[in-house]
Amino acid sequence: MPRPRRLVSGRWLLAAGSVLAGAAMAQQQGVRSADGIYSCVDDSGRRITSDRPIPECIAREQRVLNRDGSLRKVVPPTPTADERAEIEARERRAVEARAAQADAVRRDRNLIARYPNEEAHRRAREAALDTVRVAIRSSEQRLKMLGAERKPLADETEFYVGKPLPPKLHQALDANDAATDAQRTAMANQEAELVRINRLYDAELDRLRRLWAGARPGSLGPIATLPEPASAASR
Repeated sequence: MPRPRRLVSGRWLLAAGSVLAGAAMAQQQGVRSADGIYSCVDDSGRRITSDRPIPECIAREQRVLNRDGSLRKVVPPTPTADERAEIEARERRAVEARAAQADAVRRDRNLIARYPNEEAHRRAREAALDTVRVAIRSSEQRLKMLGAERKPLADETEFYVGKPLPPKLHQALDANDAATDAQRTAMANQEAELVRINRLYDAELDRLRRLWAGARPGSLGPIATLPEPASAASR
């Protein structure tokens, strides 16, 4: 009597499934063996080997061996939270340092492009100084005008020696004094700005001379400037 086709087909499928499952297992074992053999000594001094990373040695160095016992690589201990934080901070500092170096290179290249020679730098300095010099001359003229406006007011006060000044005259004198003080402060700031501009251009010129002589952009560090001059108040 011939076998039922349904039964033969079922047995064939079962056999085929077994073959495929065995192939998959063999493939998985091959992948694991390709990873090497992990070996370490745990806290109690016991040597452990495995075909995958060993959890008991997560805080210890693990050696990965080839099938013939030769060393393939060494897996360092997994860092603690504090160690990871320090590693991340170190990496951030390294990134910041690389960015700062790139900025220094870019600034030096821009400086050379802006000032190809000393004459170009001198012209730029004079243009910057002239702007402030114009403001100083304007303040000087304003001070002269305020002085001229004050003279008749001062003359008028002679009529009130030993007497209170009229409110209008008093207010005019106060306004003149305030405007004069403001202009003198402005002139002091403008003169300080002249000093600052010259210091900046002196430092730039020193750097440019070294760059023109062949120094590599970004190799000179930050622009060094002279110490700030003492203010009139501190003197």
